[in-house]
Amino acid sequence: MNALRVFGRRWLAGLVALSMACGAAAPLSSAELIGTDQVAAAMREGNALPRARISALLERPEVQAELIRRGVSVDEARKRVAALTDEEVDQLAGGGIESLPAGASDVLGAILVVFVVLLITDILGFTKVFSFTRPMK
Repeated sequence: MNALRVFGRRWLAGLVALSMACGAAAPLSSAELIGTDQVAAAMREGNALPRARISALLERPEVQAELIRRGVSVDEARKRVAALTDEEVDQLAGGGIESLPAGASDVLGAILVVFVVLLITDILGFTKVFSFTRPMK
């Protein structure tokens, strides 16, 4: 019984020493108050980037040529970009341009997945869709 108490005290002392060592090794953290002007400046910078990105797109010669071909002057397009709200700019620059399809669609991939699934189920003997397969025995 006495040996159990000694073991318990040593185990508890070891646990306390380990927790103190871990506490000392933890990085110190600091916190500061952030002023409203800093938050407002960060938001202005965040909103200025997408607008600048769209403006940079308008400076590309192929974009300008396409605008002129469609009857829109470059200056008018710049004015329209300047008149966009922040949400419209974010929508256009953040996901609108990149999410547009570049020519291919996912229909071919879906057809290929269905074909492979039916082929595998035919080979496993669950279905009989393709005449060129033989089910496994």
